[in-house]
Amino acid sequence: MLRIILIITLLYCSLGVSGQEFRCNVSVSSSRVEGTYKQIFESMRTDIYEFMNNRKWSGNVFNTDERIECTFFIQITDQISADEFKGTMQVQLNRPIFNSSYDSPVLNIKDNEVQFRYVEFQSMEFDENSNSNALTNILAYYANIILGFDYDTFSPLGGSAYFQKARDIVNRSQNAREKGWRAFEGNFNRFWLVENLTNKAYGPFRELLYRYHRLGLDVMAEKPDIGRSEIADALKNMQRVYRSKPDTYINRIFFDAKSDELVNIFSKGNNDEKGRVMIVLTECDPSNSGKYEKILDQKIF
Repeated sequence: MLRIILIITLLYCSLGVSGQEFRCNVSVSSSRVEGTYKQIFESMRTDIYEFMNNRKWSGNVFNTDERIECTFFIQITDQISADEFKGTMQVQLNRPIFNSSYDSPVLNIKDNEVQFRYVEFQSMEFDENSNSNALTNILAYYANIILGFDYDTFSPLGGSAYFQKARDIVNRSQNAREKGWRAFEGNFNRFWLVENLTNKAYGPFRELLYRYHRLGLDVMAEKPDIGRSEIADALKNMQRVYRSKPDTYINRIFFDAKSDELVNIFSKGNNDEKGRVMIVLTECDPSNSGKYEKILDQKIF
């Protein structure tokens, strides 16, 4: 509750004070990598943890209990050389809901093109004017993506500055030898995520983030019917984006994070509301249509 009030207050001002933004949990798994020296992966985990949690990422101040909860799961699949690694990174973001103990999942992204050099005991640095360090580039990119999503859920288009920072990292990385930064390398990578988020044609998605969380979930503890109705109406924004371009990355990541939550929300709705929501969900997220059938299991007249 305190963090919600704080972010709303600070969205429009920049404070030159310290106070890190993240409570970021980091896990590094090396089970697929052969070799006896595993300490390097624990050092890697510690360095990434400190990089994410001790660096200042914005001009706003967060008290300890107001920090953004996120998680990085890094799976090292290949050790190319003594100091070069390849693998995947799963990024998750949760948001506290007003007047409740519930944390809503906002992001659950798996990046399959993670490749970087890491030297044990060498300081991890991020240069905003170059792409010299592949690991810190990826971490800084997702730090700004997380900030952008989090701020968008508290204020209309509140995360624009952070999405632009993520786009700047993408632009600087166009000549990087590592994959994931360029348009031609696939439809669901770092390039396309930030392209979708900064493309005005998909603006309804970002409006959805605010309406879904701030006007929907945040009021459900006291007014569940009103909050659920707002979410149902906001989902039409996702339908607009889907009909414009069905294979956007933002459509995929929204439902990857929200499908289970949507079932829980609308299982308690009335039958008319369920019917309207089912039309949107099965159109925009057909791969989970079987899951959404659970919404209809409980009949409320």
